[in-house]
Amino acid sequence: MKNSFEQDLYNMNNFLEKLSPSSGPGKEPPQLAQDPEGMRKQLQHELEEVRARLEPYMAAKHELVGWNLEGLRQQLKPYTVELMEQVGLSVQELQEQLRLVGEDTKAQLLGGMDEALSLLQEMQRRVKHHTDQVKKLFHPYAERLVTGIGHHVQELHRSVAPHAAASPARLSRCVQTLSHKLTLKAKDLHTSIQRNLDQLREGLSAFVGARVDGEEDGASPDPQALSEEVRQRLQAFRHDTFIQIAAFTRAIDQETEEVQQQLAPPPPGHSAFAPELGHSDSNKALNRLQSRLDDLWEDISYSLHDQGHSQMGEP
Repeated sequence: MKNSFEQDLYNMNNFLEKLSPSSGPGKEPPQLAQDPEGMRKQLQHELEEVRARLEPYMAAKHELVGWNLEGLRQQLKPYTVELMEQVGLSVQELQEQLRLVGEDTKAQLLGGMDEALSLLQEMQRRVKHHTDQVKKLFHPYAERLVTGIGHHVQELHRSVAPHAAASPARLSRCVQTLSHKLTLKAKDLHTSIQRNLDQLREGLSAFVGARVDGEEDGASPDPQALSEEVRQRLQAFRHDTFIQIAAFTRAIDQETEEVQQQLAPPPPGHSAFAPELGHSDSNKALNRLQSRLDDLWEDISYSLHDQGHSQMGEP
């Protein structure tokens, strides 16, 4: 069966090459296969037979593996929700610590130069102190997310093993790759949040520093403008960070869907079952199909070997 299918792939690849135009002078005109239409019909007929036989089995496997992967997505969701809540709380805390309100504050800013400079310099210190405190708050969240990914992916491995249409070796490779990818993305997310806080600190410090320079030149700072700048920069930090967390959530969905395709491909009637072979990307499509076939041969070999051991009463 394996040799027959690979020979069909070889014939199809030769047929597509013959359809392509000659690439240089002196080459003989391309020769078409003797009966390309007959070959196409034969392949189509055999593919339909395979589809009919595999449909119930693959549909069941696809659903069971998908159900377990959906469980992983739901298990990781609280970590991202908790992270978004912490972002919101941090913005509120920074807003409270950095806002300029009250008649005393306004009087100090609008008073003498020494009082205004003192207040602005104190605000610069508060910007650095409180943003650094918030950066420290996010470390435990990042650690819990990475630990949670490792724990829940291992749980997925155990729960999927009885249902995956894959050999234990290939299942292990897929699960390890998933854990590695999600862990890297979680660490990248933490790095992005830290970078956002650094940009927030630098931006606010630069803005307040400009007001300090203006005060030294005799210009009076506007308390309302300072408060509005703080509010806008905090909202920008919140918005950018929420977008990055949402992108991480979408990456979890994308990576788990890819694992589902690898461990339990969709039923033959599904559009993703077999790639369409066009003239421009035929080599890429054939390589994908060959890779799928290699996985299939590995799984069939394991299944036959395991079944042979069971029939002989071996463990």
